Amino acid sequence: YNKAQEGISQGLMTVRFTVKTIERLCDLLRSQVDDVRRYERELRKIVVDKCGLPQEHFIKSFPPNILNLKWAEKEIATGKHYAAVMQRNLPAIQELQQKLIDLQSKAVVPIDDLKTINKRMNEGEKASRDAKKEMIEANLRLVISIAKKYTNRGLQFLDLIQEGNIGLMKAVDKFEYRRGYKFSTYATWWIRQAITRSIADQARTIRIPVHMIETINKMNRISRQHLQEIGFEPAAPTLAAKMEMPEDKVRKIMKIAKEPISMETPIGDDDDSHLGDFIEDTNNTAPIEAAMQAGLRDVVKDILDSLTPREAKVLRMRFGIEMSTDHTLEEVGKQFDVTRERIRQIEAKAIRKLKHPSRSDKLRTYLDNL
Repeated sequence: YNKAQEGISQGLMTVRFTVKTIERLCDLLRSQVDDVRRYERELRKIVVDKCGLPQEHFIKSFPPNILNLKWAEKEIATGKHYAAVMQRNLPAIQELQQKLIDLQSKAVVPIDDLKTINKRMNEGEKASRDAKKEMIEANLRLVISIAKKYTNRGLQFLDLIQEGNIGLMKAVDKFEYRRGYKFSTYATWWIRQAITRSIADQARTIRIPVHMIETINKMNRISRQHLQEIGFEPAAPTLAAKMEMPEDKVRKIMKIAKEPISMETPIGDDDDSHLGDFIEDTNNTAPIEAAMQAGLRDVVKDILDSLTPREAKVLRMRFGIEMSTDHTLEEVGKQFDVTRERIRQIEAKAIRKLKHPSRSDKLRTYLDNL
């Protein structure tokens, strides 16, 4: 067994497992050891607490016989004070021992070796955590030096350092010393990636997806290069040609790239005036329009009141004046209990009256301004 174990260990040393694979294997081993300890606790509870076997005797005699199904029978055969109770609990004791036997068969490793491996694994994980912590603390200055290059990009300096530290932790987890590269070279890439990603995600008031940020940065880089070479900012068609994109898409990117402005931005020297005070509210009616509409309502009401009550009501219902909606000839006819043809005649007569200069002149001023 020991030779086979040594051969397997030597063979596995040449295999480079991923971190996730190692974690899965460790979790499997932990679950098996947890099962062993659970069964042992249940056995101790039955044998010591329930049956009355002395604790010292259990600790001395049980571990060597953990898988021996005859152990409980031998203890019963001694005829001591706990023998009768243990006899009644014999099936439960042997059932738990059988579970331990099955677990050992499944693990293909003796239970004692399984516990030893788990202990060594925990010690190794602690040493790994300590080593990672030491590497992270030794490279904090590298994070600060890289973060200084990304100031004034929308994030506070301390936030940049925190994001850089996250990148450093990833670098420590993923670094492979076997490739022969320096850790600082590898960590620099991860720190930069974490900082630039955080700037793209958090620096703007309105978040823009990272892929769009990369496109905007490319457009800005080409725009600066064009400005240095030619002397003026490139137009959208020029940028589209250099970026090999449709002009419409470039124009959309240029709109997205604009920074939002606060409505509370002060205007001029007066602290009481803000940008929002000078922006037109298209939802509100202009004062002159409101006055015109109020005057028109009054004139229409006066003109309709000059007609007969029936004619005025027919026109109001037909055109929805002072009502939520207009009505058909048939609906108005039902209201007055007459035919739709009669309503049409009343409507035509009322409109002819409205066309008379004594009434139409009052409306002409408003019609000219519509």
